[in-house]
Amino acid sequence: MDRMEIRDRIVIAMLPHAGFDGWGEQALAAALADADLSQDMATRVFPGGMREIVGHWSSHSDRRMAEEMAARHLEPMRIRDRAALAIRVRLEVNLEHREAVRRALAFVALPQNAEVGVRCTYDTVTAMWYAAGDTSSDYTFYTRRALLAAVYGAAILYWLDDESEDYDDTWSFISRRMEDVMKIPDLQSRLTSAVEGFVSPLNGRMRRRFRTSWPD
Repeated sequence: MDRMEIRDRIVIAMLPHAGFDGWGEQALAAALADADLSQDMATRVFPGGMREIVGHWSSHSDRRMAEEMAARHLEPMRIRDRAALAIRVRLEVNLEHREAVRRALAFVALPQNAEVGVRCTYDTVTAMWYAAGDTSSDYTFYTRRALLAAVYGAAILYWLDDESEDYDDTWSFISRRMEDVMKIPDLQSRLTSAVEGFVSPLNGRMRRRFRTSWPD
């Protein structure tokens, strides 16, 4: 196995244990035993420790989401609907591990782990937009990701407590939130202005080219 395969193997083996014990050394030890790997191997492939492990699990889930989206027939769909589907698929790849997701949220909520949570969220919404077919590279790159992050974050919390059949309430919730975003142009405008104000000192000419844009 190469390094990536070993990393994947560890986080996959850790999921059922993390759901019970949290993302910590106890769950890692159990996962290594299940995967027939040594603690030394875990240290070598995850020198950053538990933060790196949680980050890799998020990345692994992003890859699974992208693969599933690539297999879907997306061409007839509006890009906003593709983005909503990406959120759903991203949740579905971990349907069997809701408690591991809940424990991961608790892990990144700790002040010392906050950076991991921010980075994972940014990477995930970026992967979602790419999977949805978005190719923006100007200021809309940031506004679209900020808006999708808000919907995605709310969807995770809703999904974690959803007891409806096949999580139908969550999928409806995602659709409603996406439609809500489309109905609030002032929110998009204010977010755009905030992003523009943050990055405009870096490039005045790019600032003049900036336009608010949530895709159709």
